[in-house]
Amino acid sequence: MARKKSGREVNTLPLMAPAVGSLLIWMIVPLAMTIWFSFQRYNLLNPTISGWAGWNNYYFLLTDPALTTAMVNTLILVGSVLAITVTLGVLFAVLFDQVFIGRSVARLLVIAPFFVMPTVSALIWKNMLMHPVNGVFAWMARSLGFEPVDFFADMPLASIVIIVAWQWTPFATLILLTAIQSLDDEQKEAARIDGAGPLALFFFIILPHLGRAISIVVMIQMIFFLTIFAEIFVTTSGGPGLASTNLAYLIYIRALLEFDVGGASAGGVIAIILANIVAIFLVRTVARNLDQ
Repeated sequence: MARKKSGREVNTLPLMAPAVGSLLIWMIVPLAMTIWFSFQRYNLLNPTISGWAGWNNYYFLLTDPALTTAMVNTLILVGSVLAITVTLGVLFAVLFDQVFIGRSVARLLVIAPFFVMPTVSALIWKNMLMHPVNGVFAWMARSLGFEPVDFFADMPLASIVIIVAWQWTPFATLILLTAIQSLDDEQKEAARIDGAGPLALFFFIILPHLGRAISIVVMIQMIFFLTIFAEIFVTTSGGPGLASTNLAYLIYIRALLEFDVGGASAGGVIAIILANIVAIFLVRTVARNLDQ
């Protein structure tokens, strides 16, 4: 790669090579090791059993009903959290774009959960809010004469959805609020003069303007939601049974609970393939929206 400067070409490749080379090593070495171990018999409890496994690790994983359950849970988890965060993000963005007393404090409070570490937020929800005996929700239920709900036993996946949505709604709100503030006030004022009410203004002016920002929010969040782990590990440990086990947690079970490095590596390769398929689809969708 060369660029013209002061009438002569300057070769920028030597300047870029160290960064690009480091990035490739950082990506390729773990990927190559994962692919290698996925074809090996390698169990941490019995290292004497080793050798080439061929496609056996993939066969056992793909025929394991736990993989289907984990994939379905992953889709439900990602889809539900995306729907909640985008919907609430749009509503909060419209609300906090209005002028009212204490708006700065309200904006700070709605964005604050995003800066809480996933492990900490999961512990707060588990021990302070959703605990069936000492939690806030249990106290509220007893105060109203209802039986407290054991969230992590009766509705484990829904509980994970609530926790993750609570933490990621501020991110969607921040991006969408920034986007909505770039909307020309004259355009909204012209719509009001033409007789557009609040609903018409929202559906025909504000929402179409947020289309690109929503696409970017969905792309970024989906990449992170495919690898949700800390919330599951802290609260339900994938249970009861496999009720809240997603693909990332299934790989953890294979690697560090069953000590099957070969099977876990095969799961990692499958996860990489699925993540790249999703990423390609999302990038094309976002690029299509940006070209409009």
